[in-house]
Amino acid sequence: KQSLAAALGAGLQVSEAAGTMVITLGGGTTEVAVLALGDTVAVHSERFGGRDIDLAISSYLRKKYNLVIGEQTAEQVKHEVGAALPLKKELSMEVSGSNAVTGLPESIQVHTSDVIAAIKPALTTILGAVKTVLQQTPPELASDVMDKGIILTGGMSQLRKLDELLTRVTGVPCQVAEDPATCVIRGTQLVAENLEAFKKSVLWAAR
Repeated sequence: KQSLAAALGAGLQVSEAAGTMVITLGGGTTEVAVLALGDTVAVHSERFGGRDIDLAISSYLRKKYNLVIGEQTAEQVKHEVGAALPLKKELSMEVSGSNAVTGLPESIQVHTSDVIAAIKPALTTILGAVKTVLQQTPPELASDVMDKGIILTGGMSQLRKLDELLTRVTGVPCQVAEDPATCVIRGTQLVAENLEAFKKSVLWAAR
């Protein structure tokens, strides 16, 4: 279970009765889950991730500037100047590609505001998944989530101000886990190394 592994890798106490919400933002999928007593109470998964964000950036730059760029360049733009909300100091970088009309090489300055505009429609998928899971969560566990907040894991959770955007939209405090890109791997290792303990514990009692 991806969400369970991500929660364990983030150091969360998932065996407690209190509800915990984890969002795992990977390259190709987004999974939102509420966990309690070591099991999934509500979960929603979308075939949407970091690669879709890269695609949205390259599509936007082609439409706005007639600039054709590759996947790697789009990913670089996301990392270097990308954000989900405006920054106090806007970032910019020179991006090289080919002109969609002439086919000749071209370079332009791309700003954080370009990325925000490019990915805004795409981010609605994540926001929709979070709302769906919150609506499916029993009231007492939803109350726990409100108190404890939402934890973001996965590589894409490192997008600047994504936690702030989710906090604004859901009204629930969001924070990024420590070293979010490796949470799922660390959680899976934790289970593998302590398999007997997990088998005996409430975590795997229902399996």
